[in-house]
Amino acid sequence: MNTDSLKTPLVLCLAVQASMPSLEDNTGDIDRLKQALQAVLDEEGLGGRHLVIPFVRTGDIALGFRAAGFKGHVLVNVLPSQIELVDFFQERPDILPAVALDLGTTHLEAVLLDLMTGKRLAQGHKENRQVDFGSDILTRIHHAVPSGQGDKRSSELEGLRELKQSVISSINSLIGELAAEAKMSAESIRAISVAGNTTMVHLMLGLNPYHICREPYIPLVNEPDPCHATDLGISIFTMAPVWVLPSIGSYFGGDLVAGILASGIAESEETCMLIDVGTNAEVVLGNRDWLIACAGAAGPALEGGVAKMGMRAAPGAVERVTIDTVEWTLNYHTIDDVQPLGICGSGMIDLVAQLYLAEIIDFRGKFRENIVPKSESHRRFLDKRLCKDTQTIYFQVATPEETGLEHGVVLSQTDLDALMRSKAAMYAILTTLVGQVGVGFDELKKIYVAGAFGKHINPRHAITLGMLPDLPLETYESVGNSSLLGAEKILLSERHRQQGMQIRHVVTYIELNVNQEFMIRFSGARFIPHTEPSLFPSVPVFQGTAGA
Repeated sequence: MNTDSLKTPLVLCLAVQASMPSLEDNTGDIDRLKQALQAVLDEEGLGGRHLVIPFVRTGDIALGFRAAGFKGHVLVNVLPSQIELVDFFQERPDILPAVALDLGTTHLEAVLLDLMTGKRLAQGHKENRQVDFGSDILTRIHHAVPSGQGDKRSSELEGLRELKQSVISSINSLIGELAAEAKMSAESIRAISVAGNTTMVHLMLGLNPYHICREPYIPLVNEPDPCHATDLGISIFTMAPVWVLPSIGSYFGGDLVAGILASGIAESEETCMLIDVGTNAEVVLGNRDWLIACAGAAGPALEGGVAKMGMRAAPGAVERVTIDTVEWTLNYHTIDDVQPLGICGSGMIDLVAQLYLAEIIDFRGKFRENIVPKSESHRRFLDKRLCKDTQTIYFQVATPEETGLEHGVVLSQTDLDALMRSKAAMYAILTTLVGQVGVGFDELKKIYVAGAFGKHINPRHAITLGMLPDLPLETYESVGNSSLLGAEKILLSERHRQQGMQIRHVVTYIELNVNQEFMIRFSGARFIPHTEPSLFPSVPVFQGTAGA
């Protein structure tokens, strides 16, 4: 394969011209087309793969080819082991639309792009309707496969059928919205790539997920072969290829493989790290020579799954908080500048770091009672913000008048405790991973932070809490939705499709549930910034405790 062919998109439009049939040349129309196309494929560096035409397309393609005078343009799916000829045009189309999809547990996000230019045509998101059957993966697995039915065929499981229909319906709805925004029909979309965790992929494909959550945690498939949109009921061009990024195991899915592609870690000469926080915190460390990864439960308090006022990074979420300890004022910013509805992970991190620096909470993450005000403005600030009811102490970020909510947006001691556990788990995950290979944090060239967490987080405040290592801020780089970005790369590049398939064979996965070092590090990290303050030289240490 030549270098240019490595840039080949998943679907390609190629010009072909064949000799006219005659009494001396009685080659069949389809055979004639394949001969002409084979010569073009050889020139493009794609000649080493078997050329096929799906039977259901044979008649239409042959008619179009003859009507066009045996010349025109063909649409081919560039698959690992074969080239599929799936359509014929007399004139070259202006665009070649395709969809990259981040198949999230609670939300779907997708981009419609043009495979000819790489230009984004539309982008959107939608709730995954599977949430009606359970907000978490485990609940959905049990709905898909009730107890005692683990060995049933997928087609015999009614719950699995419901979950598949639900997510396919969500995907079709989102694709319809993107197509409408780009002023085209959904049926004109020619390919889709999908990045999702292992369970979500099984549920989308209608595959029995029973053994994913049972020791030894083996999925039915890690690397699904490409199929056609019609096979899954996805409402785009029937022969559009569906490319699902491979997983590495039950807890390391194609979404993280996509993140590795998006960040470029697998091509880097220097050692880097990728952190993606969602329901779990998933971390990859390495370079072009080696990759090691692990996942752990550090996400729920940051994703809105624990804190009472917690929510995902969506319009109305408080994403930034600052406390002026001179004038004693508090300012916050919400996503899309709308009325506050709750607080997302970045806002939680900002707030708790600011409360620590303002000495309103102590190094254990506990609210300090009976604080002696330093000034009149300090006293007014405490009277307004630090409140107590019959059950707990809480801090008021936004008042009921500002929010229209009965209690405003508040942070309780229970919320604080949840965040302290999450931040401790995060740092323990990172230190355990680097400890496995004997790499120091100061040896990392870059730490890529992905997802909504990475988009909105202030690394300085995460360092203050002891959630992220105390490194120069330029070490940290937000990569946005790396799952979606990786899915885009899959659509546009043969090299990235090959790399995606190779990554799963070179990543070493560390299981934290049985790692004693992780538990020891977790205990040490449950303080601000840490039980060993020397690990965080840039963070001030306050000795005051609750009640002081």
